Amino acid sequence: MMNKTPNYIEDRICLNVLAGSVANAKDCYQAAEGHVVLGVLSKNYDSDAAAIADMQRYAAATNNALSVGLGAGDPNQSAMVSRISAELQPQHVNQVFTGIGASRALLGQTDTVVNGLVSPTGKVGFVNIATGPLSSQTAPTEVPLATAIALLKDMGGSSIKYFPMKGLAHKEEYIAVAKACAEHDFYLEPTGGIDLENFEEIVQIAVDAGVKKIIPHVYSSIIDANGDTRPDDVASLLATVKRVLATKG
Repeated sequence: MMNKTPNYIEDRICLNVLAGSVANAKDCYQAAEGHVVLGVLSKNYDSDAAAIADMQRYAAATNNALSVGLGAGDPNQSAMVSRISAELQPQHVNQVFTGIGASRALLGQTDTVVNGLVSPTGKVGFVNIATGPLSSQTAPTEVPLATAIALLKDMGGSSIKYFPMKGLAHKEEYIAVAKACAEHDFYLEPTGGIDLENFEEIVQIAVDAGVKKIIPHVYSSIIDANGDTRPDDVASLLATVKRVLATKG
């Protein structure tokens, strides 16, 4: 049986990077010493069948360290992600806020991590939960962090996917998100504008807050001209995570 739970470093942090090909996925998996989920985007496929067939190759090459992606957080991919994840049974599923219940129900188990996309609002302590196909076209729905996490849990979500962070542009808001996730026993996935320069501080904030499980997404900043994620950069992210965890008091 394929393991459906991500392989965390010290049971705490797992990297999330994009895979440009099956070979690239294998290289990144090795560079991360297995502590990674490899993102493959549903938006790149014309049909469920094509996505499932191809993503199964990624899963087979990486001990099922597959992260089924939307494609730049595209809410219109929400239903497809739920359908193909039911078949694939990956370790990680990316969802918009309104897609979590469908994904969890179709997965039929609680091992796979299913995140829910919520966005910064410009107000510390509040997130926008209107990230679904229709709701994202309406006025933002700003709710307190404790309420957002409770709603995510109600639907079977595992974690907040905090996107788009634009690196540390929303630092004070992000600190509040991390504290709320720690307080309410919820996982956190910082996403958007994370690079080799700001990665350590972003991870450090979540560790210092006491977040139980952290899955930072590092995407475009470590992708080469061919569309592959650079394994050397993945190795350097791993080294940073190990350093952060080694120095926690």
